[in-house]
Amino acid sequence: MTISNTSIEPTPNPNALKFILDKCVKTEDSSTYRTPSECGNNQLALKIFYIRGIDQIHFHSNVITITKFSYEDWENLESEITNVIDQNIAEHDPSYIEIDPEKERRKSLGPELLKIEEIIDKTIRPGLQGDGGDIQCISFDDHVLIVRYQGACGTCPSSTTGTLEAIKGILREKFDPDINIYIAPDY
Repeated sequence: MTISNTSIEPTPNPNALKFILDKCVKTEDSSTYRTPSECGNNQLALKIFYIRGIDQIHFHSNVITITKFSYEDWENLESEITNVIDQNIAEHDPSYIEIDPEKERRKSLGPELLKIEEIIDKTIRPGLQGDGGDIQCISFDDHVLIVRYQGACGTCPSSTTGTLEAIKGILREKFDPDINIYIAPDY
């Protein structure tokens, strides 16, 4: 479906859609917002949150991935989201700066977690980001890796099955043949 210069594509998560623009929305890295208070100076994200039923928003390159609560229907949300994007994209600055907690977090990681993050950066993260999500490694101890999904991956049914098994297979091959991976609970 194309409205204006925004195309909408599904993700593996039935509760998430990618709104692909002909304009960049984030020049560096990505941003994930779980609440309106996390939006900081990103007024476009904040205005999207004003739409009833929005659970998460993920900005990456020229894509805004929107995750809705399961009780809402995409039929009404798609046009509302597209209207908000169309009405506010001209004022949106894609080079907005926000404190990058991921860069700060990685500075404090031990060598094993850094190595895992590097493997994920090269093999797994591009695919997850292409589907409007991401993953964060929380801890690694005694062959057990704890991860947290972000964006569309956070509520995707395959994140606990096929995706998790693929990640485990890659990390067993490239890092630790005895690694086990578990998803951190959301609080």
